[in-house]
Amino acid sequence: MLPAREIFRNFPAFLVVVFYLIALVALGIFAFGCWMRVRKYCTGRPARRLKFLFESLGRTAWAIGAHVRLRRRDLLAGWAHAAIFWGFVSLFVGSLIIAVDQDVLRHLNPALQFWRGAFYLWFSLILDLMGLAFLIGLCLMAVRRWRFGLPQLDYSRADGRPRPQKLGYERDDKIFLWGLFCIGATGFLLKGLRICADKPPFEVWSVVGWQIARGYAALGLSRAAASTLHPYLWWPHVLMALGFIAYIPYSKAIHMLTGMANLFLRDPLAGKRLPAVAGDGDGMAYETLADFTWKELLDLDACTKCGRCHVACPARAGGWPLSPRDLILDFREHANATLGSWRQLRHCGTGDENHWVIGTVVQPETLWACTTCLACVEVCPVGIEHVPLVVQLRRKLVEEGRFDPNLQKVLERLGQFGNSFGESADGRAKWAQGLPFKIKDARKEPVEFLWFVGDFASYDPRLTAITRSVATIFHQAGLDFGILYESEGNAGNDVRRVGEEGLFRLLAENNLAVLGKARFKEIVTTDPHSYNTIKFEYAELGANYRIRHYTEVIHDLMNTGRLRVTKPLDTIVTYHDPCHLSRYTQVTDAPRAILKALGVRLVEMQRNRANSFCCGAGGGRIWMTNSGTAERPSEQRIKEALQIPGLKYFVTACPKDFTMYSEAVKSTETAARLQVTDLIELVEEAVDLESPVYRKRSAETF
Repeated sequence: MLPAREIFRNFPAFLVVVFYLIALVALGIFAFGCWMRVRKYCTGRPARRLKFLFESLGRTAWAIGAHVRLRRRDLLAGWAHAAIFWGFVSLFVGSLIIAVDQDVLRHLNPALQFWRGAFYLWFSLILDLMGLAFLIGLCLMAVRRWRFGLPQLDYSRADGRPRPQKLGYERDDKIFLWGLFCIGATGFLLKGLRICADKPPFEVWSVVGWQIARGYAALGLSRAAASTLHPYLWWPHVLMALGFIAYIPYSKAIHMLTGMANLFLRDPLAGKRLPAVAGDGDGMAYETLADFTWKELLDLDACTKCGRCHVACPARAGGWPLSPRDLILDFREHANATLGSWRQLRHCGTGDENHWVIGTVVQPETLWACTTCLACVEVCPVGIEHVPLVVQLRRKLVEEGRFDPNLQKVLERLGQFGNSFGESADGRAKWAQGLPFKIKDARKEPVEFLWFVGDFASYDPRLTAITRSVATIFHQAGLDFGILYESEGNAGNDVRRVGEEGLFRLLAENNLAVLGKARFKEIVTTDPHSYNTIKFEYAELGANYRIRHYTEVIHDLMNTGRLRVTKPLDTIVTYHDPCHLSRYTQVTDAPRAILKALGVRLVEMQRNRANSFCCGAGGGRIWMTNSGTAERPSEQRIKEALQIPGLKYFVTACPKDFTMYSEAVKSTETAARLQVTDLIELVEEAVDLESPVYRKRSAETF
């Protein structure tokens, strides 16, 4: 007997017609729901997202196929979802194969049919194994969701307000998960009945169905009884499957489409390079839903409510009324209420969608809580871009003057003096006074490295000693470097993330004018915030400079032997990855390589590298006075570090981090044994600049 089987086993013709009619209705409902969503997205402003088409295809295929973003931070969820995803895809492709073979080729040319023989056997084996993986993945997800009590799966709001849709979200989760499980389980039970009734020996390749059939027989089910029961289970299985298809566009299941589309269309530099405010409408201050781009409307529907951004957010952890998940869901609910009906879509573009969002959908204090640390964007498995949306809304608040009074003073100082301290530009290089060598003026003579020092490292008295240490190490290593002295201004990174786009442009243009006259090969900076803006945002203004963080340069100097460790350090340290160094610019290896070369024992905190926990200073938060209801993120981070036995040094590589964590240690009990230090201080101690090696080099220099 040639391995094969009948699709509509013992079914009269009219029931076959009924099946196809129901299938057409389900597909029609599905198509209408998808069309309604596409129509909603078309009400959004333009967003240029197809510039790097082939690069996006490859990146998206890898992200989806390997589940790299889903396995990040949560292996159980990642592998369980992979089992569900590939099981679902296999069963879907299997259904398409059957449809092509039975509904197309059988009528066009039966000789072309291939769903038989060896193909049928391998088809049965693969689909049974993938179907089993599908059910196992669903069971793991059910246990994770309803037994572990994970905070990311609790739909309670961060601001404590009630969420009317909470029960609806929970109901949707259950329908989605258990609906898929019932479809998969009834499929196997149905296959077992068919095999039990017909007993074809080749169906042993259906490894799961064959064992279920043996179970039926062991329970005393006869072949005739199995044949009688078969249609009674066939219809529930088919109706659930077709019902699920119709249900997809109106439920959480839509993420199967919107999530993939969102990953394909996401901007790899989202948050790192913010949208500009330009006359062509490329960006603007958001105040109504009509200001959203179609990609931002797609973002809202792509959210799966997984809560990863919710638990990663330092603002939520610090007791501020912000959760990235809540923000996206609030806007989704608003968009659905505003643009989600047939009547509303018919009138889209006539002004009906222009509902204010600030003060109704989201409160100003929620927007100002964001540190723009990029943790939400980095951890989101479907590529939602939360930070640019927050900044667009902040721009409107800045226009209206609705922000922290202290922040307003800082912005005024930045506009007047070019730095956040309100100090004279003439004092920007005051920290260099007293050094036994002269730092070159990069405005007057060519240098290999132009050192962009930054505000905090130049003016904060707690940091100028560290800045001098960097200069000393550079000098003793023979690095050809210089600075811009009083011509350097704030790079504008945090100014832009506050939402003051005009001031950012002013600061950037002033710096670019100075940089354009200087002669250098590359820029080195001790400020990760400046690093990001010069690398990603100044490039948008036509200035493409090679820039590196000082840890990358120090690492190179050690590798080439220009810096030698003469006094290895025997101590236990932990390293905190600055947000702008780890998530923004992906510099995580160089600092660790330096620590290894210094001879210290590096013990990682649980959250490290791209998963680092924000100090709470970014996005202008360091200039704001309002605090959350819980411990500050910096204090929480110090307590995390204190879990390491014997820890002596909490190592940073960012001026703002050093400031935040030094203060946190003072206000944290039991932290007296912990010393916050910049990485360069450990380098200075380990290379021992008083050794003959460096004494000789210093003498040769002069």
